[in-house]
Amino acid sequence: MKIRQKKEMKVVIPTASTSDIAFLLIIFFMLTTVFRKELGLKVTLPQAKKTERILKSRDVANIYIDKDGKISVDDKLVSPQQVALLFKMKLAENPSLIAQIKADKNAKYGVVNDVLDALREAHAFRVVFATEYEKGT
Repeated sequence: MKIRQKKEMKVVIPTASTSDIAFLLIIFFMLTTVFRKELGLKVTLPQAKKTERILKSRDVANIYIDKDGKISVDDKLVSPQQVALLFKMKLAENPSLIAQIKADKNAKYGVVNDVLDALREAHAFRVVFATEYEKGT
């Protein structure tokens, strides 16, 4: 009687193409990702006879102020004190940052003044007001 010794069979999973699959997935997600645009609050901008465009949009941080006095920065409702804290951090990251205030034409001036004071406290001295170009006059 012959006794057969069983040799253990090792199961091997081929991993040679794993890196190829990982890179294909990375490329797929990079190509199909859509970045969401900042929504802000619903505001009706005031009219202006002259206006100037800001060409570099990456150095611009938008502050929205609606007619009810709500303030929004980076799609978050904030108070004027929080505006100062946010812009201190933003200016630490990007010293050439421009604060663009998009205030509703019916917004109370007191709220706009509070935001300007908060920006002054944060040493954000580069401030512009967004307006609509007045056509036909």
